Amino acid sequence: MTTAFDPIVLGGRRLASRIVMAPMTRSRAYGPGAEPTELMATYYAQRATAGLIVTEGIQPSAAGQGYPNTPGLHTPGQVAAWRQVTDAVHREGGVIFAQLMHTGRIGHPSLLPEGLVPVAPSAVTAKGQVFTHEGPKEFVTPKELSEAEIRQTIADFADAARNAIEAGFDGVEIHGANGYLIHQFLAPNTNLRTDAWGGEVEGRIRFAVEVTTAVTEAIGGDRVGLRISPGNQYNDITEDDPAEVYEALLARLAGLDLAYLHLMEGPDRDLTARLRRAWPGTFVVNPFTYPEVTGPEALQLIEDGRADMIAYGALFLANPDLPARLAADGPFNSPDPSTFYGGDHRGYTDYPALTG
Repeated sequence: MTTAFDPIVLGGRRLASRIVMAPMTRSRAYGPGAEPTELMATYYAQRATAGLIVTEGIQPSAAGQGYPNTPGLHTPGQVAAWRQVTDAVHREGGVIFAQLMHTGRIGHPSLLPEGLVPVAPSAVTAKGQVFTHEGPKEFVTPKELSEAEIRQTIADFADAARNAIEAGFDGVEIHGANGYLIHQFLAPNTNLRTDAWGGEVEGRIRFAVEVTTAVTEAIGGDRVGLRISPGNQYNDITEDDPAEVYEALLARLAGLDLAYLHLMEGPDRDLTARLRRAWPGTFVVNPFTYPEVTGPEALQLIEDGRADMIAYGALFLANPDLPARLAADGPFNSPDPSTFYGGDHRGYTDYPALTG
């Protein structure tokens, strides 16, 4: 029987276990350069016993930033600063992927360089507020991307992937979940386009397919993962029947030989099983555990064959040595939900955590 503590080969790399540290945006890249800091190097190195670390969301371009003090991978200074993080993780024997996250309409002009505004597949305003340096602000109506701007955004993802490898990362995870730009193209309430980038299923999956293809061509599929969250309503997304869209997406991506698919699971376990059957490669699951954080019981998903790897978020914040604690069945420090930026919404773990 396979367990979470057995090694696994991921993209040609032998990982010590099947336990993944999930991406958790932390807003610790202080300063105008949006560059990672020494504190961030310490934070990731402390958690290097994870089979795989996926970083906080990293914007692939200046226009992709949606939260204060999040880091980028689009300038030479950022590339150089990330090297201290990857070196620190590698010294501890860890493997680390950079998560590339363009937030799209989730953001605010005050977070962007002068003259830029949030963008999206369609000019549909998200309900709710975003955190800024001046406090919470209402979302603004985003600018609808033109064909040329879509092409440039795809190129930005590929360039950021190349920068990640230059910075010493072992690979990248493309963030196609949680209501950010790629998810906005997938969802019918945020993509109202009638051109080749919208409309029916084939049009709505096109941006995700082309971003993933471009990143794969830039650095190789064995260094690329994709994160999805079918049916996740976070950031004002509506997907009433996501199965058709995501099965079509997986069918288009299956030939790219990606390192993994990372599912942020919703309450529909039947959909998880369908996507597991549809995906030919490594299947990573961030389990749906609302209202609790993911705990040791999730390891059973690997033993049952429902997942190849399990992603933990909040529990990794409170327990930097989480794999050892899981192997010993505890004890576990309890995460403090009050320290999560926006709360531990629906049990998902992709939110800026203000501790550490």
